[in-house]
Amino acid sequence: MIEKLSHNLRYIYPTIAFALLAAAQLACQLDLGGPEPLGAPIGVIEGSAEELSDSWKQAIDSAADSGEIIVVINETQLTSLIAKRLNESENPVLISPQVFLRDQAIHIYGFTEQGVIRASILITVAPVIDAEGMITFELSGAEVGPIPAPEGVKDAISALLTEGFTGPIGTLATGIRVTSLEIDNGVMTIVGEIR
Repeated sequence: MIEKLSHNLRYIYPTIAFALLAAAQLACQLDLGGPEPLGAPIGVIEGSAEELSDSWKQAIDSAADSGEIIVVINETQLTSLIAKRLNESENPVLISPQVFLRDQAIHIYGFTEQGVIRASILITVAPVIDAEGMITFELSGAEVGPIPAPEGVKDAISALLTEGFTGPIGTLATGIRVTSLEIDNGVMTIVGEIR
């Protein structure tokens, strides 16, 4: 009987030690919580960011006769583009980004980490068409855990979006004057004309 108990303890002690080690590891990260995502998780799909660039090129090619360009962008494409750009950074300001296109705004959800502190973040930007037909972005809200978003996070997200629309895949490079932009139900539709 004692021998059987001794045999069982040989397996129980390592299991308890492993469980305690795992619990200690989990306790090392302090999650501040914060805003919730606006919908189901949006996966990053390999090639979706490139698909976005292709959409611009196809729109220009098909506008040769009419001069009107229509580009439809979905949440997966924007999520993949932002995730790709953030992953190129040595210390990304946003982890696991999710882009939700709802109610005439772009909502960017994810996590930020500073040392052992982790918090969810939700940034809301409204695209605006300026007098020259260029898309700019106005930050209309930013929440990080229970505190306001740091300026660095706000600036990084604004820069990512601006580059996405005025950089190599955007309106400056393609010579488009945007005439309207609608966002709803997971889709952003941009209508423009060739300059």
